[in-house]
Amino acid sequence: MLKRIFIFLKSRFRKSLLEEIWLKDLINQGMKVGVNCSIQPGVIFDYSHSWLISIGNRVTIAPQAYLLAHDASTKQIIGYTKIGAVTIEDDVFIGARSIIMPGVTIGKGSIVAAGSVVTKSMPEGMIVGGNPAKVIAKVDDYIEKMKLKMDSAPIFDTSYTINGGINASRKQEMIAQLAGDIGFIR
Repeated sequence: MLKRIFIFLKSRFRKSLLEEIWLKDLINQGMKVGVNCSIQPGVIFDYSHSWLISIGNRVTIAPQAYLLAHDASTKQIIGYTKIGAVTIEDDVFIGARSIIMPGVTIGKGSIVAAGSVVTKSMPEGMIVGGNPAKVIAKVDDYIEKMKLKMDSAPIFDTSYTINGGINASRKQEMIAQLAGDIGFIR
């Protein structure tokens, strides 16, 4: 058991260290990353054209998202690869496994839904989703909808998280309360 814990901790340390070194390498190549950003594990940045990627302040990029500044689909056909700048403006959330294609700007305060393929620039303050991504709603309208939902939805504190030391009975309680619906956690 102790050996398994050691192996787990060692792999997590190595993974975080390598990702930090890798991100610094991309920044040294010219990629811009603002302050107070949260870039989750497994995000793929276009290494071969990283200087074309610019990320604003307070941006969250969820796990396994792709930011691509080139698209080689045209290489065999016309002999050239398409390239374009990728700009993520301030206060943007990019969901897990989203793909941001070359030449795209994600407007300030926008949300990209998980699994979306963004092929065109999106205006500020919008929620986009799908393949290809399209505007779903305004962020302000979504926030109001979620605030109303909080009046009737279960709300959990940090004791219902791994870091908060969640136990088996709280897990079962959470499962029961969330059956068929959503809740909120701090």
